Amino acid sequence: MDEDQAGEDEERGAASFEARLAAARERQGLDRPDASPQGTDLPPNALALGLRVGVELASALAVAVAIGYWLDRWLHTRPLFLAVFVPLGGAAGVMNVWRLVGPRGRR
Repeated sequence: MDEDQAGEDEERGAASFEARLAAARERQGLDRPDASPQGTDLPPNALALGLRVGVELASALAVAVAIGYWLDRWLHTRPLFLAVFVPLGGAAGVMNVWRLVGPRGRR
């Protein structure tokens, strides 16, 4: 077998591989464009998004209240740390929700 024929066989084999690869990707649906807008990680279900927003807000606030209450009990300063940590927890919850649904410009 001379070099010209070997090169042609190699080219045919590469073309055959590319064709088989393209057919397999099409069968698996890997070449289809995404249904969701580019750059979003949002779940497609509105109920899931609403529940996640509620959980994010409530959990941040619950953690902040627990920390404030525990510090007040430990340091015997009844409403001081609770009054400080409740707004901080609310702000943390809002910030988490903003990260979830806000614009995706810069990261």
